Amino acid sequence: MRLKFTKMHGLGNDFVVFDAVRQQVELDAVTIRRLADRRFGIGCDQILLVEPPRVPDTDFHYRIFNADGSEVEQCGNGARCFAQFVREQGLSTQEEIRVSTASGVIRLALQPEGLVRVNMGAPVLEPALIPFLAAKTQWSYPLEVDGETFHIGAVSMGNPHAVLLVDDVDTAPIARLGPLIEAHPRFPQRVNVGFMQIINTQRVRLRVYERGAGETLACGTGACAAVVSGWLRKLLAPRVQVSLPGGELLIEWCGPPQTVWMTGPAVSVFQGEIDLLRLVL
Repeated sequence: MRLKFTKMHGLGNDFVVFDAVRQQVELDAVTIRRLADRRFGIGCDQILLVEPPRVPDTDFHYRIFNADGSEVEQCGNGARCFAQFVREQGLSTQEEIRVSTASGVIRLALQPEGLVRVNMGAPVLEPALIPFLAAKTQWSYPLEVDGETFHIGAVSMGNPHAVLLVDDVDTAPIARLGPLIEAHPRFPQRVNVGFMQIINTQRVRLRVYERGAGETLACGTGACAAVVSGWLRKLLAPRVQVSLPGGELLIEWCGPPQTVWMTGPAVSVFQGEIDLLRLVL
């Protein structure tokens, strides 16, 4: 099976995007892992599928697969690439599109200079819905990891996030703590782990260890979750510039029950065609 694809990235968080509207795309976990492999495949953090709408009053359906083959609910950097992809491929000429995901419907709006503004929906803070094992909703939870106690924010932006405050993201123990928190038993579906350094109320630095992918250069939902957690702890303003290793995102949130808005770039790198049958041999 030969499939056309586009390689894209949002702040270095890179994707292989397939048009499943005009071609039939069937991917299993083994094929996804080989596609994502940076030596034997195309190489990416995640694979995105653009599918026909499944929900009334939407334009498309959006599916996301991690490099390990697991399907996830949401990806903010991928959402921006999704919007840019459907415009470049002639699948839509609308300035704003409504897209269904496994976690609900989001709105994507193309902006000048290659920027995309995304309505990411309202954050989920109730532990059972994140999911996170806790007796009640709090803005900060103690979490025991490897004999130490850390205080985290727990937020879902369609996918679960743990947010830790650190003095300096450059020296934060991400390689050690990232995998331990990702697989912590209090997160039944695993979790993305954000390490946030607050510069001032309107600017933070962030590194994210993503569930199923490891540390990436940028994580859109992670940036949203970090700002939500910081706002709830009365540390951040409603409009925050988030500096990630791959670049900058603008996150806006005015508190519950408001939705989170994310603005950032989306770039197409190259297009190609791949034979899946040869890939998995």
